[in-house]
Amino acid sequence: MDKTQPRMRWWGWGEDGNHGPVKPGARAILAEVCGWPDGVDNPPGALADVHLPSAELPASVRGRFAAVIGADHVRDDHATLVSHAAGRSYPDLVRLRSGDVPFAPDAVLYPAASDDVDRLLAICHEEHIAVVPFGGGTSVVGGIDAFRPGFEHCVCISLARLDRIVEVDEESLTATVQAGVFGPDLENDLQAKGFTLGHFPQSFEFSTVGGWVATRSAGQQSTGYGRIDENVFGLRCSTPTGVVELRPLPATAAGPNPRQVFVGSEGTLGIITEVTLRIKRMPEHTAPDAWFFPEFASGAKALRLFEQEGLHPDIARLSDVNETAFGLAQLGSELQRKGMLSYLRLRGISTPCLMVLRYDGTSSDSRLRRSRGRAIAKELGGVTIGGVPEVMWEKHRFSTPYLRDTLLTHGVMVDTMETAAPWSTIEALHDSIKHEIERALAGRGTPAYVLCHVSHLYTAGCSLYYTVFARQETGVELDQWRAMKNAAGDAIVGGGGTITHHHGCGADHAPWLPKETGELWPRMLRAAKAEVDPAGIMNPGKLMNGPTEL
Repeated sequence: MDKTQPRMRWWGWGEDGNHGPVKPGARAILAEVCGWPDGVDNPPGALADVHLPSAELPASVRGRFAAVIGADHVRDDHATLVSHAAGRSYPDLVRLRSGDVPFAPDAVLYPAASDDVDRLLAICHEEHIAVVPFGGGTSVVGGIDAFRPGFEHCVCISLARLDRIVEVDEESLTATVQAGVFGPDLENDLQAKGFTLGHFPQSFEFSTVGGWVATRSAGQQSTGYGRIDENVFGLRCSTPTGVVELRPLPATAAGPNPRQVFVGSEGTLGIITEVTLRIKRMPEHTAPDAWFFPEFASGAKALRLFEQEGLHPDIARLSDVNETAFGLAQLGSELQRKGMLSYLRLRGISTPCLMVLRYDGTSSDSRLRRSRGRAIAKELGGVTIGGVPEVMWEKHRFSTPYLRDTLLTHGVMVDTMETAAPWSTIEALHDSIKHEIERALAGRGTPAYVLCHVSHLYTAGCSLYYTVFARQETGVELDQWRAMKNAAGDAIVGGGGTITHHHGCGADHAPWLPKETGELWPRMLRAAKAEVDPAGIMNPGKLMNGPTEL
């Protein structure tokens, strides 16, 4: 396998052969709420027809890059440029599928070692060339779009060849990993040795360790195993003016933790080339569970009590009424769906909200925590159906993004967004975000179907993750999206939530950063950037240098 070839197809999510038709039940819901766009069949165009802006590296610069990594690893063929021009946000997909991509790198560089990255960044600094770091290409917030404000040239530096697991320290329970290692490769290696990182974002199959760290990623088991920022003990970062090496330490009081400056920096300060992560031993036993609650509020209260009373389920996911209905609509048959709804109605639940849980640990500990959780859930009106729904959810948990590609072909807009907030505000925030999204799209004549779930728990609060469906407005798809995104972002920050819990800021969320943190913090970030990247070449237009400055 050629390590330099992207793992995802150029126009959408994942690999060919993994998506199917929209299930009849799901289509019926979307038709009823949004209006199904009959007769629309708009597949992506041909790769050869994708239009990119004209640009070419000067021969002298290309020669300097080739002297570091070899001419074969300085590439500017059409397929390579298209596959590194954008991530997988909704605007990215609209542009890719339409064949009109307004930005792309002049070339993609493939270093094989950290020292190569150091030398490439030094050249880019000297030549005043913008740099976009690239891991797996899964950003859904415009985090890797090849912007070049004020720069004549732009290159993408792919970490595909930095794919080595350097060391597993079984005594300290840490793993030192190069940034280009993909999720499945790391997890397979660790599990063969009896360990796990326990980090499973929905992008797991196609994202890299470096990408996780650069965006402060959270995984579907992070309630139990920790977010990536909690598990970074050390890192190495190449910057245009030098290397920052932070040794792995379990804790330190030596001032503010510099590791956390680079974790979540989204390539704007430099390129993280190596990290040391905390790992855990594989659990002896996993105890799945699933419940239906009569409404979102009682389910959210159950999750709060689970976390605050120390049960700490390793997987905890609560779907609201709409998401539960959408999930049930995709059951194997209409008979199964009606049977489940009848079963729940007989037990007093007419607007069910599904919760799936998993407890990892020793056999006795995981079962004890599940037993205590069941007592809380029952007291709050929950109805258990055993662990099968959780097991089935795990089986299909990485396949959901393929549905987006199918729906786009049928003329249906699909986008996601997420936040986190204190428990005391969660119910009101859940409702207000949903209302503002619906209001914004209804005002354009495209009613929305909005789903939401909780997927990460903290003692003080939890996350909310939204999925939005609506008929696309042909020809003005991005105007429609901006109206929805602006309404959602304002509702999130205005309601006391964070603009992003785990997707990162990128270009799409950057306008809300000063609204969340105040103006002084972005200025402090820019001051740090000025020290390591005085020419501003690193990932322009992202995070603290938002799209308003392009």
